[in-house]
Amino acid sequence: MQKYGLIGYPLKHSFSIGYFNEKFKAENIDAEYVNFEIPRIEDFMEVIEENPNLCGLNVTIPYKEQVIKYLDELDKDTAKIGAVNVIKIIRLPKGKVKLVGYNSDIIGFTQSIEPLLQPHHKKALILGTGGASKAVYRGLENLGIPCTFVSRTKKDNKCLTYEELTPEVMHEHTVIVNCTPVGMYPNVDFCPNIPYELLTPNHLLYDLLYNPNETLFMKKGQAQGAVTKNGLEMLLLQAFAAWEIWNR
Repeated sequence: MQKYGLIGYPLKHSFSIGYFNEKFKAENIDAEYVNFEIPRIEDFMEVIEENPNLCGLNVTIPYKEQVIKYLDELDKDTAKIGAVNVIKIIRLPKGKVKLVGYNSDIIGFTQSIEPLLQPHHKKALILGTGGASKAVYRGLENLGIPCTFVSRTKKDNKCLTYEELTPEVMHEHTVIVNCTPVGMYPNVDFCPNIPYELLTPNHLLYDLLYNPNETLFMKKGQAQGAVTKNGLEMLLLQAFAAWEIWNR
């Protein structure tokens, strides 16, 4: 039986384990998906060594960047992003193993947002600077949309603070992607601190969150006529992409 799994800490709510085990059952695939909750990244190689039938892993917080030093190779886009969420495990002769890192978030996000993009969507704001925001940045860049990060504190010239979101900035940046956990269940009465009153029907608001189905960020955008979308489709598309990576 083939084995796949997820590394991260903690792993209270994992979409992947339910999704893949249901897929294996429905499609009669002789495989199982398990969670490897490792309290430190140094335990990563033990997971590889103790599971000789392990073919692939997903990676979640806090290890998307930390795991890179253990990998033998990175896919081109993944190397530019600097965050990994899929590992392909290639078994070589004499018990050797090759570990290749990929980022399926970029695939899922790009495929999900592309149908919504219009000619007036020329620039984007990315709320947050974590691992997921790097994949979003790369995806939008690949689609020809320059991006600016927004953070609570000033990091560099590529980053604005929420206080710097002037009417001019909001008018120019008509795509806004929330890559922060603000507004996620159970804290549904919160939203990123952007000037919602400056949004227009020309704006597209994309929230990587999917629980709740409609975040306060999305509701406030809709109230101004903006187009909105949550991250559920991205989640599914990145899972499809992970399966393709493991089996090609």
